[in-house]
Amino acid sequence: MHLYDLNAILPGVPWLSLIWLSMLIPAVIMMFLKPEQKYAIRMVGTIFAFVSLVLSLLLFFGYDYSSAQKLQFVEELPWLPQVGISYLLGVDGISMPMLILNGFVIFTGALMSWNIEDRAREYWILLLVLTAGVYGVFVSIDLFLFFVFYELAVLPMYLLIGIWGSANRVRAATKFFLYTFAGSVFMLLGIIALYLLQPANARTFDIATLQQNVANGTLKIDPTVGRLLFASFFLAFAIKVPLWPFHTWLPLAHTEAPTAGSVILAGVMLKLGGYGLIRFNLQLFPEASRWAAPAIGVLAVIGILYGAMVSFAQTDMKKLVAYSSVSHLGFVVLGIFSLNQAGISGAIIQMINHGLSTGALFLVVGYIYERRHTREMAAFGGLWKVMPIYGGLALAMVMSSVGLPGLNGFVGEYTIMQGAYLSDALGGGFVAFAVIGVIFAATYLLRMFRLTFMGDVTNPENAALADITPREIALLALLLVPIVAIGLYPNFMFAPMQPAVEQIAQQLTAVVAAVR
Repeated sequence: MHLYDLNAILPGVPWLSLIWLSMLIPAVIMMFLKPEQKYAIRMVGTIFAFVSLVLSLLLFFGYDYSSAQKLQFVEELPWLPQVGISYLLGVDGISMPMLILNGFVIFTGALMSWNIEDRAREYWILLLVLTAGVYGVFVSIDLFLFFVFYELAVLPMYLLIGIWGSANRVRAATKFFLYTFAGSVFMLLGIIALYLLQPANARTFDIATLQQNVANGTLKIDPTVGRLLFASFFLAFAIKVPLWPFHTWLPLAHTEAPTAGSVILAGVMLKLGGYGLIRFNLQLFPEASRWAAPAIGVLAVIGILYGAMVSFAQTDMKKLVAYSSVSHLGFVVLGIFSLNQAGISGAIIQMINHGLSTGALFLVVGYIYERRHTREMAAFGGLWKVMPIYGGLALAMVMSSVGLPGLNGFVGEYTIMQGAYLSDALGGGFVAFAVIGVIFAATYLLRMFRLTFMGDVTNPENAALADITPREIALLALLLVPIVAIGLYPNFMFAPMQPAVEQIAQQLTAVVAAVR
């Protein structure tokens, strides 16, 4: 079932190539523009960011989520056929929602980046190359190609933080790069080992073929070897999520990054980790996933509680939102390693929710920082009286992150906890601790809102603040639309992912049953 058959309307169009090239092409165009042509640079970047959003929406509504065919819009070209490497693209119900999220986040980031004055051309080129890499990750079906796009997204973010960040930007960028690079080394070793473990005459990097061979027993991996390979991929993706205790790079990177960088980092970069855990760890190593699930569940719960408690202790709003990501993404990992349909579906929807809600909160913090050049909650109070539109939109984003019923956050958290409670791999004890994390989240987020927006205006510097501009309102409204839509009608996001998630859950259920 889909609204229209995109391939029938426009046959032969390489849609998935277009979506990542829509970011790379303007980056090349900008190289031929003069640095002082800032308006032209911004217009080119924003127009193509909008084009990528439109393309992602076209693919989403043209995706046939009732079809038994798992991969759609498939493109394949020989690349290095001698070693089984192809330019192979495709999307399924797991990657399709990620494309939509990336489209919304990059368009928001582009609009937010109009205030960049210093070395604007280089900034926009890096922003677009980063987004091209993220799009490439979500559409790659070749394992080697996936790794290429995965790495393509790392260096631009490192430079964005290191050049356009705050006072401690070099330290933050270096820590970000070292952590993610270390994880990538482990993943590369796992990719090479997985390739060499296949029969010499049938070696491939085709992810779909590898997953099928694992599922039907054609590719048999010794349990000990499988667990080692699982660990190599898990370390890379756990750092990227980031899961406690691999999280220490994230708060510093978020705090020091420019606002648009924080939005993109929270919105899509962190989702590469959760996406990788589902795409590779669960599907390529189901036995190892079942074996490791209780231990990873413990790490997820620790992350949920630790992130929440440290968030409560923050006085800097951006640090609070940064540490809240550690807590919220702990829910994502808990859902993934519930190893059932509800948990995995909830994890996917919660990745989208976190990208929208936390990205919006970083915008909220960025707006007031541009006006007052401080993020300390003690410097504010009573802002809602001075900036009523800003206060109302900020409250909506806080409630989204809290998990208010009717908004997107509730849908994801409830589904994850349902999956964890029903999980044969985890159990009710994990849910009990996760619920405490939900209560803590409401506490620290509402405390932040109270200290910043409620009460009287006690600081004279805040009394003359102007409300947010129409462009700033439009940015938050752009994110508010899917926040409300998912909260009121979550099935439009759940439905496309169900065939793919069901297949993963069935494979994992068979493994769990065999263990029992």
